[in-house]
Amino acid sequence: MSVAVPAPVDEPVLRVDDLHVTYASRRRGTRPVLAVDGVSFDLGAGEVLALVGESGCGKTSIAHAVMRLVPTSGGSIELRGRDITHLSNRTLRPIRADIQMVFQDPYESLDPRQTVFDLVAEPLAIHGRATARDERRRTVLAALEDAGLRPAAEIARRYPHHLSGGQRQRVAIAAAMVLEPEVIVADEPASMLDVSLRAGILRLMLDRRDRRHVS
Repeated sequence: MSVAVPAPVDEPVLRVDDLHVTYASRRRGTRPVLAVDGVSFDLGAGEVLALVGESGCGKTSIAHAVMRLVPTSGGSIELRGRDITHLSNRTLRPIRADIQMVFQDPYESLDPRQTVFDLVAEPLAIHGRATARDERRRTVLAALEDAGLRPAAEIARRYPHHLSGGQRQRVAIAAAMVLEPEVIVADEPASMLDVSLRAGILRLMLDRRDRRHVS
């Protein structure tokens, strides 16, 4: 007798189940504001998931909650089957290498006091990657090259105010990708850019997804 065994189903890289996010109201005596009300989704390896909605509907709150930048008031967030919803910052620290974020505004997300090299190298320093000086330089320059910032060695010496909006967002993408994370959370990464630059940024992220197999 033969028995048909179903093929194994890969677990999602990221699973969000019944997510709720509530903010305290600034007005005294008023009820808290419910920003996210029961959102659920799964994200598989290599998949792209877009959250679409009008301004103020909670997209950024979902992104920040997934990154554990704001507390949740209900639901769960799992990364590779591990519940990260209520982990302490200390426990989360090594996990953050696997889930990185590209913020919406490249003019606000980059520290103007740091060079491009330092901005992209910072995640490596935080997570103890590429600790040798020469290795770190090669890793940072490769990330800049992959992000379409050439010549990388020259761009690396510049400060954010020396760059265009599109270049700044590419630096932000390079900094998010330098650790080769499993998941990239992008909060409208092209919305603050000129229309002529948006398609290039989106193509860059899809190309990086295809080559690095991130979600």
